[in-house]
Amino acid sequence: MTKVDPASQRNETATIQYGPDRDQWFEFWPPNGERQHLGTIALIHGGFWRESLTAELMDPLAADLASRGWTVANIEYRRGANGPWPAPAKDVSAALRSVATYKGREGWTGPLVSIGHSVGGQLALLSTSSVDYVVALAPVTDLGRTWLEGLGEDAAQEYFGSGPDVLPASYRSGSPLNHLPPRCPVLLVHGSADQRIPVEHSIAYAQAVGLSGVPIQFLTPESTDHFNVIDPSWDEWDSVVQFVGTFSRPKDSEDS
Repeated sequence: MTKVDPASQRNETATIQYGPDRDQWFEFWPPNGERQHLGTIALIHGGFWRESLTAELMDPLAADLASRGWTVANIEYRRGANGPWPAPAKDVSAALRSVATYKGREGWTGPLVSIGHSVGGQLALLSTSSVDYVVALAPVTDLGRTWLEGLGEDAAQEYFGSGPDVLPASYRSGSPLNHLPPRCPVLLVHGSADQRIPVEHSIAYAQAVGLSGVPIQFLTPESTDHFNVIDPSWDEWDSVVQFVGTFSRPKDSEDS
């Protein structure tokens, strides 16, 4: 599919505040009017909890998904000094509730799907009860291991201020590995060439989910690094979107 320029759709977006803080907002991208409305996707960006990295990281995906017929909500949340843990998780949960409220009020059909990248994947996996499906792209799944391996230039130490030996409750609450089983179906996408978050993190998460008895889909594309997965020109992006497109109905209507 032809790559969509986000700037070409910018004048059609709308920014919604879901809380009073400057970082508590999301941006709605309406679907292409010529296409059938497929559902609603909430995007959650990464950046290892740093304030310098924003929701703009997901604009290319927002534009692409809207062009395919999805309503997209690109979520911003408190992080860094402006949002010590658990502010990011609380914000994403509040944002998802707000998106669901808009979805119901406007009568939008189809499921509510969250797609999170890196730390955004962490936050998506911590909020599986708020959506119908989760797609986690190269997610952070184990905060203790993230700290131990010094991932993201010691991002966990920088953000939390100490390690899991000092802050065990924070590291437990922020690790999707400690929140099993997920409350909805999950698709994991993690490239084998990811050097920011090694694919072994997602392998361990998928194995743990499998032991809990909940099915999980896991794609490990070769020669794919940490940022390929949020580039709509990536060769495998169409496959991911097609998979998401199979989520044509919310889970509460699948048996009806």
